[in-house]
Amino acid sequence: MSRIAYVNGQYVRHADAGIHIEDRGYQFADGVYEVCEVARGNIMDMTRHLDRLDRSMSELKIGWPMARKALVTVIKEVVRRNRVHNGLVYLQVTRGVARRDHVFPSATTTPAIVVTAKRTDPAASAARAAKGIKVITVPENRWERVDIKSIGLLPNVMARQQAKEQGAQEAWFVDPDGTVKEGAATNAWIVTKDGTLVTRPAETGILRGITRTTIFDVAKKLGLTIEERGFSVEEARNAKEAFMTAATTVIMPIVEIDGHVVANGHPGATTLSLREAFFDIAEKTPSC
Repeated sequence: MSRIAYVNGQYVRHADAGIHIEDRGYQFADGVYEVCEVARGNIMDMTRHLDRLDRSMSELKIGWPMARKALVTVIKEVVRRNRVHNGLVYLQVTRGVARRDHVFPSATTTPAIVVTAKRTDPAASAARAAKGIKVITVPENRWERVDIKSIGLLPNVMARQQAKEQGAQEAWFVDPDGTVKEGAATNAWIVTKDGTLVTRPAETGILRGITRTTIFDVAKKLGLTIEERGFSVEEARNAKEAFMTAATTVIMPIVEIDGHVVANGHPGATTLSLREAFFDIAEKTPSC
């Protein structure tokens, strides 16, 4: 079966999908995106993802390419046409196609939209979670507005490649004072010796992850305490547990940081309990 993409009003074969060479996303990374998990035939936390998409577009003064209700229909249809029961759905909105110029084009320029979906293997993800993953740390070198989910991700790409070359699966950006910010594509968490979950505040300096936000609901359900504050690389290395969150990984245990084993080098009970409870508590939108 051929994969199907939605591109500016048309459903087309994924292999044939394309955008204009003067799309501002291609020329300037002038656009935003969202990624939603699809689990057991449900699109997870779609309301929060679309709320964040709205905020990102508003911050960059990009208009909606279609009504929100219509976009929901398109997202569901792309998932359905690709027969994705477990996987990811990706949507990207750019300022549109215009003659190359740094300033914004005419207000009549129509924003461009692409929606794709792909299958993932939940068994493979579960196997990674059972083993845990490794992270490295890298100096923060991104622009300050990382709260906007922009498609300008070159520093993140370089950090993730560095992690791969060092045998790790994620890279944490770290401020000059040694405080952890977030991962190249994830939010960073630790669990203290007394069982408190700690993550950096999302007001500035990090992306307010949707899975991160839902973890607050999960923690409340499980009777766990969350403290929003900065934590150092050293504190993370000495924590009871460490983990990361994202739509692409949900909750993933971290067992090694820069070659230093976290706790006993195995996924912790708190992290695994959060992962187990997540699906039951997160918002679920049937994909068809």
